[in-house]
Amino acid sequence: MKMKKVFAILSIVAIFNFGNPVNVVAQDATAQTEQVSATDSASTAVADSTQQTESTQAAAPAEEGGMHKALKQKFIEGGAGWMAPIALCLIIGLALCIERIIFLSLSATNTKKLLTNIEDAWEKGGVDAAKDVCRDTRGPVASIFYQGLSRYDEGIEVVEKTVASYGGVQLGLLEKNLSWIGLFIALAPSLGFLGTVIGMIAAFDKIQQVGDISATVVAGGIKVALLTTVFGLIVAMILQVFFNYILTLIESMTNDMEDSSISLLDIIVKHGKK
Repeated sequence: MKMKKVFAILSIVAIFNFGNPVNVVAQDATAQTEQVSATDSASTAVADSTQQTESTQAAAPAEEGGMHKALKQKFIEGGAGWMAPIALCLIIGLALCIERIIFLSLSATNTKKLLTNIEDAWEKGGVDAAKDVCRDTRGPVASIFYQGLSRYDEGIEVVEKTVASYGGVQLGLLEKNLSWIGLFIALAPSLGFLGTVIGMIAAFDKIQQVGDISATVVAGGIKVALLTTVFGLIVAMILQVFFNYILTLIESMTNDMEDSSISLLDIIVKHGKK
């Protein structure tokens, strides 16, 4: 009995002594498992953020050049045979518009200042001094005044007819090349419509060859055909805006020429009575 008690006590002591290391080992293993899972989670988060950054960087260039690339792609899909003439209409039409705008801007004259200088010069040096002022001034108004003053000795009626006649000549110079701009405004959509009609005919020819109405064949042919009309209308609208702006400049200069011509005749009548 004493031996059994001794073995029992030794067993209890052994259990208490060896039980703690087992728990410690279990706790260490659990902690290591948690650290590994945390490390895996962090690695997964970093990988996800890296993928998002790469996708954002890849999408950014696509968004930046989206409009330009889309227009270029649609232009190519329309076919060079029809898109090239439409693009040529745009280039030549814009060149003519820019030429007219520059010419009209350089031809603009401060008529009030010119009339004041003419009257002051006339009072100091007569009609010859007034003609020198007109000769040294750039613009159609000064040219009209010079022609009118050159006929001063022939009477006021001759001066008035000369101003009116030469005003018509200058107006014709201001409106130079406007007919060509109008031609390209009408030609661009006409080429687009023609390309659309021919494209539709080509699409129906494909349907006839296939012998079946395929959505792919029909949609592709009609898409290419309609692109020519779209670009033709865009070109016409761009040129029309410039054309109307040029007409506004010419109208303003024409009114200025008429008003200043009347003022010139008043100056001539005023000095003719002296």
